[in-house]
Amino acid sequence: MKPPPFDYAAPTTLDEAIGLLAEHADAEARVLAGGQSLIPMMNFRLAKPGYLVDLRRVAGLAGIRREGDTLIIGAMTRMAEVERSPEVAVAAPLLTEAIGLVAHVPVRNSGTVGGSLAHADPAAELPAVALALDAELVAAGPGGTRTIPAGEFFTGPYGTALAAEEILTEVRLPVWPGGHAFIEFSRIHANFAVVAVAALVEVDGDRIRRASVALAGVGPTPVRAHSAERALQHASGDTDAIRAAIREAAELATADLSPPGDLHASAETRLALAEVYLRRALELAVSRARNER
Repeated sequence: MKPPPFDYAAPTTLDEAIGLLAEHADAEARVLAGGQSLIPMMNFRLAKPGYLVDLRRVAGLAGIRREGDTLIIGAMTRMAEVERSPEVAVAAPLLTEAIGLVAHVPVRNSGTVGGSLAHADPAAELPAVALALDAELVAAGPGGTRTIPAGEFFTGPYGTALAAEEILTEVRLPVWPGGHAFIEFSRIHANFAVVAVAALVEVDGDRIRRASVALAGVGPTPVRAHSAERALQHASGDTDAIRAAIREAAELATADLSPPGDLHASAETRLALAEVYLRRALELAVSRARNER
């Protein structure tokens, strides 16, 4: 299928892009970033914007830099660039690992970090990473710039806290010392995950100092597993003791979930996968954290 008719603009400044969104609000104007999600949805008539604002010529929306303990990634930065970045590999290896699981190389060559986050697919990898890392998302609109915590950004399936006239400009990721793991189960390689887990663990000797866990595919938005984090905080002992704490954490986390069932997996299957993959991700993150000491 082909999309319904629409008008198109390719502004060169952020202010111009914001102005176009406001001017064409009645036409349900949408931002075009990498186009890897929006264009297929338009072709299948699942999205019908009457006006597209292409951000690819807008200066200043792409790039990777580090400021102290914060990694900053421009919203229009291509996923492939992030995947190959040595700076990202050091500052946010969880992101590097997750992006390697996003679709195929051609998609990552065109798809953008901001586009994936703003699309807010509940089974996508990057929203779960942003949630686990306590990312801050910076948006610009007619009223200026504001910062939205990742925990408040995702409001529902394909829904975010962005206003219709706002544009996501950058993502700010705190640097997390310790171990990480991003693992997922998908029915076919490069498909969206049935269940995905992002895990971060910081250790102090034989004790887990803190942990952060987020899941994708188990609800209308990515889910932060706070109960698992609380169960792991200050857990200590030998390998067997830590594994026992991880098993308990995984059980507690899945007890809080009410995943949907669909043609890909039943709710029961998703719960079982979530518990198994939570345990695997946390064990890998703990192992990596200990090896880094």
